[in-house]
Amino acid sequence: MALNLVQDTLTLDPVAMNVVNRVAAGSRLSGELEFEGGLLVQGEISGRLRVNGSLIVWGTGVVRGRVRVLGDLYLFGRLGAPGAAAHDSSLECLGTAYVCNTAVSTGTLLARRLQVYEGADLQGPFKTLKGSDELPVLHDVQASPGSSPS
Repeated sequence: MALNLVQDTLTLDPVAMNVVNRVAAGSRLSGELEFEGGLLVQGEISGRLRVNGSLIVWGTGVVRGRVRVLGDLYLFGRLGAPGAAAHDSSLECLGTAYVCNTAVSTGTLLARRLQVYEGADLQGPFKTLKGSDELPVLHDVQASPGSSPS
């Protein structure tokens, strides 16, 4: 019995996808950041991030913290730190999350649609949301001054 394997091909066109922002390989960026248009991460980025477009995490790229993507996610690199707890990094994607064969995710991944390619390493929790579901907003668990934890 012969087995024919079909290889998926994912083609990215940064110009057509309006990917106008970049964190270069070897660079580290952290803080509360918002990007208009898509973002290509080849280095490391962490903090509270909002991408008003698509997010491409290249094979050398690392994303940590609280991330909200208003477009699609293309994960070739890493979401979360090695050995970190799943709640340490979370990514909310309003579009499709493409988790490629080189990707490693130790964080929490929420997306409208999820496409996982053979070989992808999903170590943290993930959830796809139905079209009628509202995308939940993940909040840090922090008590404000003068308040008591519930």
